[in-house]
Parts: sequence; structure tokens; C-alpha cells
Amino acid sequence: MAQHLKSSSKSILLNILRHNIGFSSPSHASRHLRHNLPHGPPSTRLSPNPITRYCSTMVDTLSSIGSHEDTNSQVMDFPGGKVSFTPEIQFISESNDERVPCYRVLDDNGQKLTNSRFVPVSEEVAVKMYSDMVTLQMMDSIFYEAQRQGRLSFYATAFGEEAINIASAAALSPQDVIFPQYREPGVLLWRGFTLQEFANQCFGNKSDYGKGRQMPVHYGSNKLNYFTVSATIATQLPNAVGAAYSLKMDGKDACAVTFFGDGGSSEGDFHAALNFAAVMEAPVLFICRNNGWAISTPTSDQFRSDGVVVKGRAYGIRSIRVDGNDALAMYSAVHEAREMAIREHRPILIEALTYRVGHHSTSDDSTRYRSADEIEWWNKARNPLSRFRTWVESNGWWSDEAESDLRSRIKKEMLEAIRVAEKTKKPNLNHMFSDVYDVPPLNLREQEVLVRKSVKSHPQDYPSDVPL
Repeated sequence: MAQHLKSSSKSILLNILRHNIGFSSPSHASRHLRHNLPHGPPSTRLSPNPITRYCSTMVDTLSSIGSHEDTNSQVMDFPGGKVSFTPEIQFISESNDERVPCYRVLDDNGQKLTNSRFVPVSEEVAVKMYSDMVTLQMMDSIFYEAQRQGRLSFYATAFGEEAINIASAAALSPQDVIFPQYREPGVLLWRGFTLQEFANQCFGNKSDYGKGRQMPVHYGSNKLNYFTVSATIATQLPNAVGAAYSLKMDGKDACAVTFFGDGGSSEGDFHAALNFAAVMEAPVLFICRNNGWAISTPTSDQFRSDGVVVKGRAYGIRSIRVDGNDALAMYSAVHEAREMAIREHRPILIEALTYRVGHHSTSDDSTRYRSADEIEWWNKARNPLSRFRTWVESNGWWSDEAESDLRSRIKKEMLEAIRVAEKTKKPNLNHMFSDVYDVPPLNLREQEVLVRKSVKSHPQDYPSDVPL
């Protein structure tokens, strides 16, 4: 009988405490019982009544259970959100069991993957994308040869990375502000920078917008919202965040976009920029061209993480890994990233896996740190141009005749642009000292005087075609 009463009373007690009274845990019920039971000496408080004795016992039991549960369920309301506790010693793994997958639309043969999801591309956009990829490749080839002939002092190609250049540019708006590294001339090409303008910059003539003060391939255009290339690695990243924050504050329907290589992610500016962007909720796209080699250092010697994409999460940034040699995948990823960045006021990190087929620059011989067979395999098996052309042709938008006409026209335009650029006069010497200060300081004026004296004293050591 006593056992039956004990069981029944337990059921009644739990029902009352958990359902009718609404306590969420045994600890809450314990405190309620202690507060409401008679308060007197133990001898007078206890009763031979089995229900009363059981209630008293339950108080002690619930207190014991409640204190244990409180310890395991406590959380710390720390800046950034609540943090739970664990009695286990648990270290976060240095890497996931599986690598972050890579988004793609087209396979290596240019065939669309089954059930692939991508942003539709019209015939007009697709044809322009492919045409500009071909143009970029041909421009690089001709300028590279011009440098080898001694007609240019320096050049850097985008061989193997044409899809990242053109497809990302196609997915952006002309109002989006670009902060490039030095391997994104395709973005300028897409926006309307002419072959003559490219040639003027490379030859440093008086028609060059930089007035001959920059190295070749360090392009810039105020008109096309393309900040001038800086040779120092990754310095453009914090600048892009600041510009993005400005666009946000002004309520502009635009974002900032900055490009960098895997080597750039090894710089401190990369980490500062990502943290800055996340905290300020700046609409900026970080597009990393992970071509595996930086200047000459393989990624295996740069970091132990799963590439660059995983670094975004550490800073609270939404990220995606994309096949950088798949033009449709790049177009779709950048298009979606831009929409999110502007609509949600957030930075996005895109890691584009690609391969630098060309040398780092004309100052580099990449066969000293990688095999020629490796370069050739990537150029043939993962070529972004042939891959995209296959898809464009499968839609009936391109032909061999169109290909021949395009390449013939671009070659003629390039040779003419170089001819004109070479014959155009150089900028005046005084441009070396202008456009920085409204009133040049004394030390700068002294430098100009010294340069002019040196040119007059040693004319054979200075180019004769620079007007003084």
C-alpha cells in the first residue's frame, strides 16, 4: 500500500510540477517545494503520512539532480552570443575530415553537369564573355612577345585565369568598384577599356592615364571604377573594405570587389581586411585566385588549412569555393555573391581554384620550381577557353568561322595599337613630381632640380625621348 502511494504520489507530483505549474527543470521544482513546505524543526515538519515523507524526500532528490543539471546546462552570455560549457577536454580539429567541395557547372569537356544549378546566361552575354576571353589571351600573347623583343620593360599574363577575369566582370555592375591585384585586366576589358588604352599604359606614353609613372600592366581607370594596380601585395584589400563601407553608408546599390592571389592571403592585410569587413558589415567581395603557386611558392608551403575558403568562416564571413576555370560557375557564384553582399550588407569570400599557366611575369622562369609537363597538362586538360567554347557552340552561338574572324581582327587591332603607342611621345619629366601635392614641398622641388641637373650632365644615361 505504501509503495503504491509512493508511486502514485510521484506521478502526481511530477504532473503538478511539470505540467500544471509549468516548471522547466527539477531545480525549479525543488526551490518551489522548499519554499512552500512548512518551515519548522524537522521533528514537527515531518509527518508519518507517506505522501508528505515522499515529498520531503523528492525535495532533496530534486535538489541533488537540479544542481548537477545546472552545472551541465549553464551558458556564458558572452559578447557575440551564448557559449555553452562542456566537462570534456575538446580541441577543435585542425581540419575537417573532408575538404570543402568545389562548385562547378561544366565538366572538363565543357558538358553541363546533370542537375547543375547556375544563373542563366543570354546568347549576347555568353558570346561577349567568350570573345573577351579570347581577346585577353591574344593581348597577353602579343604583349609578352613585345617584351621579349625589348619593346616593353615588363609584362605579366593571365594565361589560364581568363575565366576568373571575364566571368566575374560579367556578373558585376559598372557601378561596382574594383580593387585589382595585377592579373585582372580582363575586368577592364569587359568594361570597355580599349586595346589602345592597354598599349598606352604598357608603353608609358603621354596618353597613359598614369602619365608613365607606373610599371606596365599596372592599369587604372577612374571612368570605369577600376583603381590603379599597386605592386605591393594585398594592400588593395583593406582599401576595398573602406570603399565598401562608404558605399553602404551612402546607400548605393553597389559593392566593392577586390582580387588577390593565394600568396596575398599570406599577407597580414588579408586578415585585417576580412576582420574589418565582417565587423563593419561591408558589402565587399573578396575573390581569391588560388592558382597554387603565388610567385613561386606552392600553397603547401604557405598554409596548412584547406585552402583559402575556410579562412572566411574564422572571421564570420560567408564563403564558397568555385572552379575558377569554369566560366559559368564563376559567373553564377559572383552574381549570387554580389546580390547577397548588397542586399544583406555582408562581405563574401570566393576562392577560385585555377592554375597559372604562364610565368609569374617576364622576370620569372616558372620551370625552375614546377615541371613543364604539369603546366602543359593544365593548359590542355583544364583550359577555360576551350571548355567554355564547347558549351557556347553546343547552344549554336559560335562557329569556327566566328573564331577565325575574331582572332584575325584582334591581331590586327593589337599590332596597330602597339604601333601607335610606340610612336606617341613620352610624358614630360615634370609629371614625375606632380599630382601628389597642391603645392610641392621643398624636398620634392629640390629633387626635381637635382634630376634635371643630372640629365644635363649625363644625357647618355637617360632616354632621349622624354621631354624635359
